[in-house]
Amino acid sequence: MCLAIPSEIVEIRDQTATIDLAGVRREVSLLLLPEEASVGDYVLVHAGFAIQKIDKEAAEETLLLLEEIAAKENA
Repeated sequence: MCLAIPSEIVEIRDQTATIDLAGVRREVSLLLLPEEASVGDYVLVHAGFAIQKIDKEAAEETLLLLEEIAAKENA
């Protein structure tokens, strides 16, 4: 199973974005993203690539669900 994680773009340089996920920052490629991205956008990230832009509400809802699943697994 593949899972794409929603993350917020905090910086863009050329075709590379720095994303933030719960305080952890990583660099991802924007080469596979079919539309232009800006700082503050949320993107789905899979295997080091941003693959789709999503709205903030969908990103936050997905992250909340992932946190709930992780909490249940660790209980």
